[in-house]
Amino acid sequence: MRVEYINPFVEAAFNVMKEVLGGDVRRGELYLKSTSMPVMGVAAIVGLAGGVEGRVLFDMDKASALSIASAMNGEDLTVMDDLVKATITELANMITAQAVTKLHELGFQFDLTPPAIFTGDNMEVSNQDVEALIVPMETGHGKVEINVAIRERA
Repeated sequence: MRVEYINPFVEAAFNVMKEVLGGDVRRGELYLKSTSMPVMGVAAIVGLAGGVEGRVLFDMDKASALSIASAMNGEDLTVMDDLVKATITELANMITAQAVTKLHELGFQFDLTPPAIFTGDNMEVSNQDVEALIVPMETGHGKVEINVAIRERA
């Protein structure tokens, strides 16, 4: 996976989360994952197609999703309802849009699917022969992992 694909997502995630959540946002150590991996409980996924193919997954546990959604909406949300899901989907949209804008400026052309959100226990995502780069982000509202699996179209 080319670093040119990754950096815009790392920068966008840092910038957007710092803006919408305020406070301290720290990026943890990046690591690669090449097999199926468990999802923490709330995952927004965006597909990529065109000159590159793959997906970006925004992964967090339920407590983090509730805290992030509460901060973004300015109210205390305690139930994983449609508002919380829509808010996490919008966070994924904001990060992905900023990253894709940067990638387009660098000359990469591809399309996005609208974000889809999945919630539940014992879920896992398979990388289907594509290494995924995991970018952990620590916020005052919990941990969010950005899981990027992109490859150039053969």
